Amino acid sequence: MLSDFVDKSRSVEELEGDRWPDPPEGSTNLVLSVHELRRRAIEDLTVEDLRRLIAQDVGLDWLLPVALDFLRDTAPQEAAGGWYDDDLLSAALTRKESVWRKAPELARHLDGTVRMLTDLSPYVQREVDAFRATLSDVL
Repeated sequence: MLSDFVDKSRSVEELEGDRWPDPPEGSTNLVLSVHELRRRAIEDLTVEDLRRLIAQDVGLDWLLPVALDFLRDTAPQEAAGGWYDDDLLSAALTRKESVWRKAPELARHLDGTVRMLTDLSPYVQREVDAFRATLSDVL
């Protein structure tokens, strides 16, 4: 498993060793939730929580491996069900090129997982195509 090195009993905040100050008064729900989720143990995060944090580029060193393990574990069932449209997959696929170049083994793992899936929604297929085009030299 890619995430075997991640101590899932700890939070992103603990793993990073960086405590963010409380969000400013009047912050959006997104800002409030990201601040709160950074403080929650990784093992207590839902798939939606992972998606939200990854989409905001928070804790990627720890959360991407966890998310990629989840996506790989669920790919066979997803492929068997047909139509595939997944927000966690989209969040992973749309991270900046520099994230994947820093960890090409993760990019290859994600590409392998996507190859297991069938009948992707058109928008996920566009994200896959862009991911592969951008990283064709490392995949």
